[in-house]
Amino acid sequence: MSLPRIDVVLLTLNDRPSEEAAAQATLLAQTGVDLRVCVVGNGCAPAVVPAGARTAALPQNVGIPAGRNVGARALAQDGPGAEYLFFLDNDATFPRTDVLARLVAEAEQHPRAAYVQPRLTGPDDTTTPRRWTPRLRAGHPERPGTITTMTEGVVLIRRTAFDGVGGWADSFFLYHEGLDLAQRLWDQGHTGWYAAGIRMHHPLTQPTRHALFHRLAARNRVWAAHRNLPAPLIPVYLLVWIAATAVRAVRGGGARESLRGFREGWAGRHRQDRRPMAWRTVLRLTAAGRPPIL
Repeated sequence: MSLPRIDVVLLTLNDRPSEEAAAQATLLAQTGVDLRVCVVGNGCAPAVVPAGARTAALPQNVGIPAGRNVGARALAQDGPGAEYLFFLDNDATFPRTDVLARLVAEAEQHPRAAYVQPRLTGPDDTTTPRRWTPRLRAGHPERPGTITTMTEGVVLIRRTAFDGVGGWADSFFLYHEGLDLAQRLWDQGHTGWYAAGIRMHHPLTQPTRHALFHRLAARNRVWAAHRNLPAPLIPVYLLVWIAATAVRAVRGGGARESLRGFREGWAGRHRQDRRPMAWRTVLRLTAAGRPPIL
């Protein structure tokens, strides 16, 4: 019996060689699966590359979603494609050698799920920030279930489903590309599954460490809404998120950059590939616990 085949994509800026070496070592230790790996240098030639891996050196940093698409396409050129893609942050590690095999087993148990998400924790194997739990009710990250978005840096996706919706949104550069991809997958009749019993580790970083966080997060909210929502829901969604952003800005700042991002998103929305989801998808998302206005 042949092993399940997984194409793994990692991005690098060559800025954390020790973390990358640790991530790759735990990747190569995975058992029960047949792996092909592509390391994509976003504006660089990858310096840390596992034996036998393909590389892609991009002349400039095109952003995370576009870089991941490059890696996925590169691996598709290496003969018959794998059934699954796995997108791995270069500072995320596998705490066990059977993580990928268990994720594939979860995918087989949930055939409607286009993507399967492990529980992401800090190195302590316990702490899961709310933003890493891919659902609105994030207070119990240990509970598995159907999900409507994803944590992009550690996710298993069926290759046919990924290709069927055109992959990640290249233009997003950073933030909310998982929301966009998940909504497009749901609109094709798929679901997502949170395999909370399967853990992966990641440093406990804050998104606000990136200077562009507030602007790009706001911009991409607008673009995701324009790309995916039926027209009557777009203003409702944006009003909800403008209000939420204003409340958060009182505590954490970023109001000016967020406003700039909303404006940039609105001005550039027509350059996005608009494919509004069917109303039946709106109902399915709502029934799954996340109306697409939230």
